[in-house]
Amino acid sequence: MTLLLGLESSCDETAAAVVRDGRVVLSSVVHSQIAEHAPYGGVVPEIAGRSHLRKVLPVVDRALADAGVGLDDLAAIAVTVRPGLIGSLLVGLSAAKGLAFSRGLPLVPVHHIEAHVHAATMELDEAPYPCVALVVSGGHTSLYRVESALEMHLLATTLDDAAGEAFDKVAWLLGLGYPGGPAVSRLALEGDPRAIEFPRYRAKDGGLGFSFSGLKTAVLYHLRGGDPRNPTPPAEAIADRADVAASFEQAVVDALVHETLRAAEQEGLERVLVAGGVACNRRLREEMTARGAARGLRAAFPSPAYCTDNAVMIAGLGHELLRAGRTAGLELDACPR
Repeated sequence: MTLLLGLESSCDETAAAVVRDGRVVLSSVVHSQIAEHAPYGGVVPEIAGRSHLRKVLPVVDRALADAGVGLDDLAAIAVTVRPGLIGSLLVGLSAAKGLAFSRGLPLVPVHHIEAHVHAATMELDEAPYPCVALVVSGGHTSLYRVESALEMHLLATTLDDAAGEAFDKVAWLLGLGYPGGPAVSRLALEGDPRAIEFPRYRAKDGGLGFSFSGLKTAVLYHLRGGDPRNPTPPAEAIADRADVAASFEQAVVDALVHETLRAAEQEGLERVLVAGGVACNRRLREEMTARGAARGLRAAFPSPAYCTDNAVMIAGLGHELLRAGRTAGLELDACPR
């Protein structure tokens, strides 16, 4: 039996989890900073770092208590070291170093994006490799060919904004709350996803890729009545607000599904994994599953709790890294990219 403590602090969630043998979740604690960042409509790095500093040790203590274990029961400590907000990463890494040093435990550095992909495999009965993985969140929208838990190759990424960031910006235009993804999706249930034909990005050279800045601009111009010189109307004055939300969401989902399924076909693979915060989106789950099945492709998603940032995925991938001997010393540093 191998117990790992995972720590995640790459952005605005302080998380700790204890996982046994890489799959059995004994505890998972996540402190969300949504209330702290909501007044600003997005994550403020300085606020995030200070919040992590206040919460990281209480979160670790609770994760250990919930699992019914102590530090001396652990085989190693896994921690996110990249990518993310550098101040936030350093808080989690410093805590992990201190705990590892105090008990003489191995320190396992984990890549945040690779951990998101791994999260989509932890609840499956069998390994899905090789497969195509879409990682889609507020900071990332990328496609990978995944050969194993420890081998990923980038196929394509966004040229500008991440899909989750586009949701946040459109939510702000529509006078909705933060985070934008859930708020836009709730309003979209009341609208017609085909009411407005917003653009879908396609690379001119036929290659894989994403772009959402033009879509955001199209929403802005629509709200301004087609004239970019007009002021953006207040939310209560937008008569077709639900249709805008539904049509925008549909445009994002169409782009994500189209490119992911195309990547799977180009790579000759039958499995698709979807991970990251936007993987919670109901329409994305439904359409990726249905449109994939129509092409003979199987799609898998993590449970919603493991789509957004969490430490279960860090401990889970950390287990695989530990088995491969990929540990680090106390000189380990964080990297934002």
